[in-house]
Amino acid sequence: MCPADMTKMSSDVRAVFDAAPPDAREGMLALRGLILAEADRMPDIGALTEALRWGQPAYLTLASGAGSTLRVGIPKSGGFALFAHCQTSLIADFKALAGAECRVEGNRAVLFRTVGDLRPDLLGLLIRRALRWHWRQ
Repeated sequence: MCPADMTKMSSDVRAVFDAAPPDAREGMLALRGLILAEADRMPDIGALTEALRWGQPAYLTLASGAGSTLRVGIPKSGGFALFAHCQTSLIADFKALAGAECRVEGNRAVLFRTVGDLRPDLLGLLIRRALRWHWRQ
């Protein structure tokens, strides 16, 4: 992620990234970059909003009402994670697609130890599905 992207963060979101351990921060920023990149390729969802939800950077499609919120953060088990709304099938569907190599926490998060664990191709599918969740029917 280029430093210019960091300037677009609100001070409260920046504080969460700054407070994260270096390895987790790197992963969280990589996930943020993937979310923003996918959203840029989806003009039909409108502008993506970045805010704090449950103390974590969250990405919402407020204007269009199209999507389900995605969050990035640090799970209790360590590393970093991409969180989805637990009352959706987003994580279960992703797990079925990604297979055994994918680490999940129930129906709420995909877990990662290092940035090298990220699979942008598969994560892009999860992100796009989440950002259009309410349009899936």
